[in-house]
Amino acid sequence: MQYDPQPTGTPPKPIEPTGFFTGIQFRPILTGAIVDFIASFVLAAFYYGFYVAPNSGAAAAFEEEAAKFWISSDGLAAGLVLGSLGTLMGGFYAGYKAKALEMKHGALVGLTSILVGLAMHSGDSENQFPEWFMALSFAAAMPAGALGGFFAEMFKGATGANARRGEPSR
Repeated sequence: MQYDPQPTGTPPKPIEPTGFFTGIQFRPILTGAIVDFIASFVLAAFYYGFYVAPNSGAAAAFEEEAAKFWISSDGLAAGLVLGSLGTLMGGFYAGYKAKALEMKHGALVGLTSILVGLAMHSGDSENQFPEWFMALSFAAAMPAGALGGFFAEMFKGATGANARRGEPSR
């Protein structure tokens, strides 16, 4: 048997690194950011309406009296948890709709949340929230979104969504 050094097929593709934005879909990120903000406001309204002031209703969460609660230490802690939970929901939605790179899509929802939060508070000369709270909420946004994307990836694996598309399970 003689060895033939001539290649018989096509040459192998060169190894190229993938870029950060390779495979990113912007529509799931934008809709995930919308889900994030809607979920955060709805969670805050229901928390205030059912836990803080049970007889006032959900709309009372955005009135003048409620502003005193939201800047208290209990309100800041609740706002941080509820905002992070909303970002987690937006990251889950983005990761589920993207169907690939779920955690990256979720983290980019968190980044979008940070950018919109900075834009909302940049023109406000009298920011009611302390600076440490703003820094903490910005620091929690990307991990919360990435965790939502991770849950989307786990959900797809548990429901067999990858197997239906012909992809191997991770």
